[in-house]
Amino acid sequence: MSNAPVLQLDLPGIKKVRSGKVREVYDLGQSFLLVASDRLSAFDVVLPNGIPRKGEVLTQLSHFWFEKFSSLVPNHLLAGADDPLPENLQPFASQLARRSMIVKKAAPLAIECIVRGYLSGSGWKEYQKSRTVCGIQLPAGLTESAELPQPIFTPSTKAEAGHDENISFDQACSIVGYDLAIQARDLSLKIYTAGRDYARQRGILIADTKFEFGLFEGNLILIDEVLTPDSSRFWPASQYAPGRGQPSFDKQFVRDYLESLTWDKTPPGPQLPEDVILKTSSKYVEAYEKLTGKRL
Repeated sequence: MSNAPVLQLDLPGIKKVRSGKVREVYDLGQSFLLVASDRLSAFDVVLPNGIPRKGEVLTQLSHFWFEKFSSLVPNHLLAGADDPLPENLQPFASQLARRSMIVKKAAPLAIECIVRGYLSGSGWKEYQKSRTVCGIQLPAGLTESAELPQPIFTPSTKAEAGHDENISFDQACSIVGYDLAIQARDLSLKIYTAGRDYARQRGILIADTKFEFGLFEGNLILIDEVLTPDSSRFWPASQYAPGRGQPSFDKQFVRDYLESLTWDKTPPGPQLPEDVILKTSSKYVEAYEKLTGKRL
């Protein structure tokens, strides 16, 4: 298998309906084809370099969690990780191998479902100012990266461009309706808690994560990706020490490098050096292998 990153996909005759920062979505008629590229976005800018095997990690790790949580919540998968591709996709098998999912045509909820178990990132910044995270009052005396007394649900808007905005639970209710917001919140907390407890046994702390839900045939189902290094903050448990920022299993090397530049965080993004790309790729693969117990 080539280690060259896959940045663009060309599937002639297959109708593309959306191209996101990382994923391409194709319409197969009764289903969607989701393909995870190796593109990397940082500070909401897609960078010119890709990260080898990143799309493979995101897809295979999502397959792992979807299967693990299938008794907790229904999901959008229509085919397993090792199922053969439909006949019309066979010509593109090498492009799609291990980085594609065939999924139900769910209507996504118009909110991001974020769960935080530790005080980090924008949550830590807000806590320092007001002792709250997304308006939720927290105890005094917490330090950076401290584990919260219990996980909190902090939804946000979905921005087509730019940053998602944190919103209150009441605002989430006004966007998607009270019943759906309650259901999404309760499921998010349940899945996060199950994933956090499992990952901790495998040496990874899941500090926070983002879930996506959609409606399919009137029911709320889990869609998109689940507990990956792109949708979550993963920390190595062996190095955890509250009171500071933590090393992590995601694009931290990329963010650290970009913060060292004079780049203004607007497109185009700068080229990444080879060592940053390779370190980031190895962290994605390591996260997959630690969590699943399998070689990628």
